[in-house]
Amino acid sequence: MNIYRKKVIWKYLLLFFAVAIGLSSLFYTQSLINILRNDEKERIELWAEAQWRLVNVSVNSEDFGFLFSVIENNKTVPVILTDDHDKIISTRNLPDKITLDSLLIHRELKKMKMENSPIIIDIGNNSHNYIYYRESIILRKLAVYPYIQLGVILLFITIAYIAFSTSREAEQNQVWVGLTKETAHQLGTPVTSLSAWADLFESRYPGNEEVKDLSADVDRLARVTERFSLIGSKPKLHETDIKGLLINVIAYLEKRTSSSVIFRIASDNNSSYYAPANDLLLSWVFENVIKNAIDAMKGEGIIVLRLRDETKSLIIDIEDNGKGILKKDFKNIFKPGFSTRERGWGLGLSLSKRIIEEYHKGKIFVEYSEPGKGTCMRVILKK
Repeated sequence: MNIYRKKVIWKYLLLFFAVAIGLSSLFYTQSLINILRNDEKERIELWAEAQWRLVNVSVNSEDFGFLFSVIENNKTVPVILTDDHDKIISTRNLPDKITLDSLLIHRELKKMKMENSPIIIDIGNNSHNYIYYRESIILRKLAVYPYIQLGVILLFITIAYIAFSTSREAEQNQVWVGLTKETAHQLGTPVTSLSAWADLFESRYPGNEEVKDLSADVDRLARVTERFSLIGSKPKLHETDIKGLLINVIAYLEKRTSSSVIFRIASDNNSSYYAPANDLLLSWVFENVIKNAIDAMKGEGIIVLRLRDETKSLIIDIEDNGKGILKKDFKNIFKPGFSTRERGWGLGLSLSKRIIEEYHKGKIFVEYSEPGKGTCMRVILKK
């Protein structure tokens, strides 16, 4: 398991625990709400009982005092008392703006009917009163609170995750830039020495094929060193023949790749494909993508490079018939540390994305891929 996968697992674990805490709070608060809801219902039933006794029971003054205290004790639950014909007899714990407006009070009565079944009071002579009620404002606010709390927790998690990811990405960028600069610096002296030796061998053994190959490899090493030195600084762009650059990349890779790998370039031969680019860095991108395609095909298959000239951009598709990429990894493959190979560092495509998007203001992404059938990587360059 590489570093990237471990980081992803830790992020999901932290997210899981945070959500678990939020949900636990939600369920606990909901249980309290249910207790309070039942308590309010019992108080309304007691209130209804007191109303009935005041109407139907002959009691002494002390009993009247007790019954009135029960009725007066309801200071939170909104209540409407009606007769058989929905005529409102009295209300309790409703704002004046509702009680004084006939339209609003009947709208409130309708809401109460939808929320709870009425408590029926038999007042004799085949007549009844009906007590309608709603949950108290406190209970309604309390019912909303856990969702607000959960939302705040999720918002905090999101902000923390974005801040963490941004800081980690900035830190990684500094590490990669520092690493590439130091690599270029360390390679500079031995490359210069090797170049001098190659020139000496060429002067002593002109026309020797082995010496030519040695010089080509030293030149290649010098180009790699220069590529590393350009990371972290703004490279100069100039009009570049993209098709010619691709041909040179393929020519280099063909000599170092199995003969079972076939390269093809599909384009309109009459068209020219030019775009502002740094040929050193852009060739590095194409090499990275094509090498990944070769690995995906396990050294055997067809790689097709398609060029298309749009009005404002050039589109380069690199297609292979390799093992493909899972859809969930379409974006992950460009993240530092992500690799499907056991020995991969996961830096090639990450650097390629930086080169295309930050230096060339273009785009690089997986156009399509299907496991077992192949992948198409797309590079878009501004003209």
